[in-house]
Amino acid sequence: MKKRILFAAVCLLVVLMAVPVFAQKSTFGNVPAKAMFIAMDSNDIHWLKLNRGAQQQAMKLKIDYVMQAPAGKVDSAQQIAIMEDAINAKYDIILVAPQFATSMIPSINKARAAGIKVIVVDSPLPAGSNYDQFVGTDNAAAARTAADTLAKALGGKGKVAIVNAQAGAGTTMIRENAFKEQIAKSYPGITIVGTQYSDGDKGKALNIATDFMRANPDLAGFYGCNEGATVGVGNAVKQAGKAGRIVVVGWDKSPENQALVLDGTILALMVQNPTAMGTKGIQAGIDLLNGKAVKKDDDSGCTVGTKANIARL
Repeated sequence: MKKRILFAAVCLLVVLMAVPVFAQKSTFGNVPAKAMFIAMDSNDIHWLKLNRGAQQQAMKLKIDYVMQAPAGKVDSAQQIAIMEDAINAKYDIILVAPQFATSMIPSINKARAAGIKVIVVDSPLPAGSNYDQFVGTDNAAAARTAADTLAKALGGKGKVAIVNAQAGAGTTMIRENAFKEQIAKSYPGITIVGTQYSDGDKGKALNIATDFMRANPDLAGFYGCNEGATVGVGNAVKQAGKAGRIVVVGWDKSPENQALVLDGTILALMVQNPTAMGTKGIQAGIDLLNGKAVKKDDDSGCTVGTKANIARL
């Protein structure tokens, strides 16, 4: 009899150890919560880092997780289709970086009405939009820092060109507009000769920067608004033999951008923390599912990366 009782106890212990423990509310039972990250694209290092942070946090919390993205950098229709699929598949948490500031709003409203927790990451929506939390960089503050950094290097005077990513994307438009406002407010000796949009494509950005230099032989500086734009600008300046003569300030750390900083082609990068965006976004979703309050806006931080510190960021 004692052997039978001991055997039964051991079996019960094995069964209990095999039952996974999930972070979400007990009403989900033993079925893991499902989270999806909908990125702008699947190519930029920025989104891959954000995905890594989200994926690691999902593994820690024992929830199902997947990343999806449109094939193109400006395919908002496909991004909306992915969002609709996530709603129909009854995901519990959706992290989304909208390609354009307003196109995703109807789908986000639909997701929220279905009880899905929506965390907007990286690229903010207009004030008053219906989402649970925004996690990302204070893009306006960082853009003002970029303007100050470039202006200081130029001695407060000279011609500057801007190469942006997607026209109308919430994040990059804030970066462009706040930069322009800071220059106009504080540096009357600097003239912005124009702004062109590269869709974040490095090749397009290189061609745009080359055209700016041809049209403005006395161009003194460039401002790139995302990783792809900055890489393209840096490569154009380097190929033109003007590294160190034309000052480049841009955004985001990648192997290509870091190399251009270290060789002196790029002066400074506004280095975000996309891994933290992913980590914080997943955690916020789980907290909300558990009935916990989260702050509406969560700043993931930004650091000025130069030759002196870029390798450590």
